[in-house]
Formats: sequence, structure tokens, C-alpha cells
Amino acid sequence: MAKGKDNGKGKGKGKAKVEDVISVEQESVIPVPKSDLITALTGLIRPEQVVQEDPAEFHKLCKRIEYTIRAWYLMQFEEMMQLYLLFDPIDGNQRLEQRKLSREKIDTLELDFLEHFFKVMEKSNFKLATDEEIEAALSENYLLNLPIEVDESKLDNKLLQRYFQKHPCENLPRFSEKYIIFHRGVGTDHTTGYFFMEKLDTIITSIWTKFLRATRLERFISKRSSNILRKDTEETTRIIDDSKELFKRKRIENMEFRTQDLLGKIEIQEPTFKRIIVVYSRRASTKDKIDRGIYVKHFRNIPMADLELVLPEKKNPSLTPRDWVSFLITMVLGLITLIGSFKMPKAEIRVVLTIIFGLIGYCAKIYFTFQQDIATYQNLITKSMFDKQLDTGKATLLHLCDDVIQQEVKEVIVSYFILMRERELTKEALDRHCEKLITEEFGKNCNFEVEDAIRKLEKLGIVTRSDEMIRAVPLKQANDIIGVTTEELVLMKAKQAQASSC
Repeated sequence: MAKGKDNGKGKGKGKAKVEDVISVEQESVIPVPKSDLITALTGLIRPEQVVQEDPAEFHKLCKRIEYTIRAWYLMQFEEMMQLYLLFDPIDGNQRLEQRKLSREKIDTLELDFLEHFFKVMEKSNFKLATDEEIEAALSENYLLNLPIEVDESKLDNKLLQRYFQKHPCENLPRFSEKYIIFHRGVGTDHTTGYFFMEKLDTIITSIWTKFLRATRLERFISKRSSNILRKDTEETTRIIDDSKELFKRKRIENMEFRTQDLLGKIEIQEPTFKRIIVVYSRRASTKDKIDRGIYVKHFRNIPMADLELVLPEKKNPSLTPRDWVSFLITMVLGLITLIGSFKMPKAEIRVVLTIIFGLIGYCAKIYFTFQQDIATYQNLITKSMFDKQLDTGKATLLHLCDDVIQQEVKEVIVSYFILMRERELTKEALDRHCEKLITEEFGKNCNFEVEDAIRKLEKLGIVTRSDEMIRAVPLKQANDIIGVTTEELVLMKAKQAQASSC
């Protein structure tokens, strides 16, 4: 992910308008449901179509591939789920007390669970968020305009620290000892509204900035406040090289308002993380109390600029340091102006009163804006809990396990289909053909994981290698190699029992 800027023509006065752009590396996930994928590929296997094979045989192969891959992961997933029962925040502590395990043994089991979990996250194509990605996401505001901080005193800082000491990882975020954030997929969120207070805030801020420049106070305030609150966008101009997809940000601060825009509706937009998973554990309230719960929370469609909504153990928001500095300076300037007004001629009192009312208005703006931001924050928190949160704990793990299987199956099916159609290909050519197929048939882009797909094809025994060329075995032979699966035997027995009962 990288943050950049794009110049375009603005409306009204025709001034150049700067557009914020987030550039994102293409995902390795095949963004097509498995059933749609199999149906579409089976439709291409006809005498008058591209591949002249038996559609029924191909459909049977797809089923056998899924059953076999599911069996591969069954024991691994089962072990992970059994381990999580010991660290489920709901009743995991009770299970640990019943087993009377030593602290050293519990530490070992915790790391065993995290090892399984990280493997599943990798197979699911989730990425561990880095500092650069977080900074790029939070470099601007969207619906949430309050600074949200994590109460780190409530979070455990030993579990993840021990894991990363044993399993070093590059580009760990600065908060990795206390919590970690995984993300996958990028979309766009659109919000339409009047945004009266935001428009007013933008106008007042513009006037206040001009006032500070005129009084030469801008340099003083910027030194005190920008280092505290303002997120430096220049530091986040390059995060991931060779980005391919661009997502634009539309913010009120970058809009040029016309008269009709001030009272009418406008639309803002922000790139979203389609899926986010947050992992953390809480610090025990006392030394004697055992609290080994590991929290795993799954969110969807979270605007990047509002990423703070998913952070664990959030503090209650308050005025920002910049607001306090501006507020205090405003009060001091107001008092100085008020005292000085008594020494001025009557002709200049109106000017002084205008300045005083302006300062009072700015103070009122800070207060009412903060109150509105608090209400918006509470609304967003409620929405994130009920609309944006998909699963927690065991439900999240079950979702991830199924997600791994679905992606693995789709990779194998697509790569075998291409080899069946093209007869033989190099690894690089197979990669290009798979990505082209997904783009042409489904209108989706992805970074196909050809290496992983080839490994699974070879493990299934349905491809052969000769030098650099990869060949698929004939369709019927592929079905014979995999053989009848347990699921098929169960279905056959069920059909026989149903037939005999009739």
C-alpha cells in the first residue's frame, strides 16, 4: 500500500485540485466464489467450446480435489481448534484450571496455537499490517475526526513478544508486542450527506489559518501542534513498490465549495479494508489471577482512515493537543485584544469587537465540533459492533479454516483447467494464463500464486514435469489417480439406503 497525490482540474475557479490516492498491490486471493468458478469452467468444456472434454468428468474431478484438500488440512485445523479451547476468552481459563497445567506448559501451548494460527493466516492470504501501511491509512480523516488511543496498560505485552522472538518477522509494527492487525482485500466506501458542521469547520479553519498568517502566529502554532497531531503524509508516499491498483480518497478538505454546495449534499469516499482481523490478549488484573484469553476479532469493510475503530481497549476520546493549543492561544489573544481595546480610539472599537467575536466564534467552533465528533464516534462504534464485525473467537477460526480450503481448491482447479486446455506450459506461462482467465471470464484481477498451485497439483499426482514444462494428465486418468473419496462413498451409501427404503 502506498499513499500518493494526483493532480486534476477543480470546479468553480478551475484551480488545480489535489486528490489523495492509495495504491495497493494486487491480492493473491481469487475473488470468485468456488461454485461460480466451477460452473463457468465446466461451461467451457464442450465440443463447440475451447476444451473438448467430458464436463461430468471435470465436475467429478473438482469435487475430488476439494474432498482431498479438505482432508489434508483436517488434522491441522482440528489441532488448532482444540488448542484455542484452552484460550477462549469465555471459558478457556476454566479449562486451564481444570487441567492444572504449569505456567511453562501453558506458555508452550500458547505458542503452539499462534504457530497454527499464523500458518492459517498466511494460507488465507492475510497480510500483517506494517507501520507504513497504518500511517498511510490514518494519514487523513473520513467519518471519524477524533484521535483514538489504545489503553496499553490493559493489554498483555508478553505473549506476542515471545512468539516473534521465536519466529522473527520483518516490518513488524511498533505495537506488535501488544496487538496485531491482519488485513486482506481493498474496496471503496461512499458516504453522501450534507456535512454542515464539516463544511463550516473547513471554512472556519481556512479563515483562522489566514488570520494566523496575517498575525505571523502560524509558525508558532504549527511548531507546537503539528508535531503532536498532524500525520505527516510525506513520510507515507512510498510503502509498497510496483503497486497496481489505485483507490481515490474524496475528502471535504480538498473540495472547492460553490454556493449551492454549502447547502446541498456532497459525496465523500474512502478506500476500505475488506477484511481485518485483530489479535490481542488482556493483561491480568492481579498477579495471582490467570487470564490467558486470546481475542481474535474479524471485521469487514472498515474505512482505512477510520481504522482506529477496530483497535482494542480504546481510551475515551478527548480534545486533541492541537485543539488545546489553539484554544489557549485564542483565549490569550482574546484577552490581549480586550485589554488593548480600552486604550484605542472609539473609531477602532468596532474592529476590536469584530476580532473578539471572531475569537469567541472559534472557541465555540472547537467545542461544538468536539461534541459532534463524540456523537459520530459513538455511532461508528455501535455500527462497527453490529454491522462491521463478522465473527469473534472460534467462529473467526472456523471461517478462516474454510477460507483456506476454498482458496486452495480454486487455485488447483484453475491451474489444472489451463494445463488441460493448453496441454503444456512453463511456470511463468501458466501464471499468466491463469490470471488472464480470471480477468476475461469474471472481470476480476488477482496475483495468482502459481508456485503454490503447482505444488498441490504435484502432490495430487495429476501433473507431470519435463524440464521446465508442466503437463496435466488426461482428465479421466486424473480422476483415477485421486480415486474415490470417503465423501463419495458416504454419498453412495446414502443413495443406496434411500433407494432400498423406497
